[in-house]
Amino acid sequence: MILVLRALGVGDLATGVPALRALRAAFPAEELVLAAPAWLTPLIELIGGVDRVAPTDGLAPRAWSDATAPRLAVNLHGSGPQSHRLLQRARPGRLWAFRSAAAWHPDGPAWSDDEHEVHRWCRLLRHYGVPADESDLGLAVPDVPVPRGVTILHPGAKSPSRRWPPHRYAEVAHRLHVAGHHVVITGSPAERDLTAKVAADAGLGPDALPGTDLASLAALIAHARLLISGDTGVSHLATAYGTPSVTLFGPMSPARWGPPQRPWHRVIWHGTRSERGDAPGPEVHPALLAVTTEEVLEAAGRALAER
Repeated sequence: MILVLRALGVGDLATGVPALRALRAAFPAEELVLAAPAWLTPLIELIGGVDRVAPTDGLAPRAWSDATAPRLAVNLHGSGPQSHRLLQRARPGRLWAFRSAAAWHPDGPAWSDDEHEVHRWCRLLRHYGVPADESDLGLAVPDVPVPRGVTILHPGAKSPSRRWPPHRYAEVAHRLHVAGHHVVITGSPAERDLTAKVAADAGLGPDALPGTDLASLAALIAHARLLISGDTGVSHLATAYGTPSVTLFGPMSPARWGPPQRPWHRVIWHGTRSERGDAPGPEVHPALLAVTTEEVLEAAGRALAER
């Protein structure tokens, strides 16, 4: 058995796809078990090659229930030491992970903050002799009924620092609606008040708020005309499906989390390379506040013209 840890969110899973596929190709006869949040299972099924999900709540302590220890554990989660130790408790024959003296793991390459998330995990595997294709980001399209050709605005994000102001999303949504787009506003169940406000302020009807589970959201993005969002998980689904997108970055550089350089994926960022990390906080990051509605509308037009 190969045990892989990636107990994070939608975008983290999507950026780990090339590494997961590389492991599947390297060990075709082994059971591949992914330790990840159970709610991500509908998306994990779209990757292909993962035999089983071991429900894992981040780095919370857990008892590994398998009677047989994994032949290999692979840390696609972080730099350690906590994530290393979580896998070490599974008693693997070998651990592939970034070097960590604190976790008594001298093997592995050195961690670097200044690299793209997709590249990071492929580099880890290459260190251990496993080739990985960083462009292998595609996902299967869920076979669920969704409206096609919609323009999606997704105003939510995990941290307030990455949420462009709702009134600006509403202005963009209204202008695209007037221009003939079928605009829908998506978000998590916890973001219903936010999505309802954006839809109402944009003058959109009740069909602008589709109820979407994770599989339906993936299908909606796969068949969409355009996605406009902040630096959050759905932007990586647009990458996976080649859907034209505009992604608004704030505290985090797109050099670390942005889409591949394709003319139909547009990135807007007014930050500096000296800024590091997510910079979580109660306020919108200044780099994101610097993004104007006119910039977003112009980027949307360019993305659509290139697809």
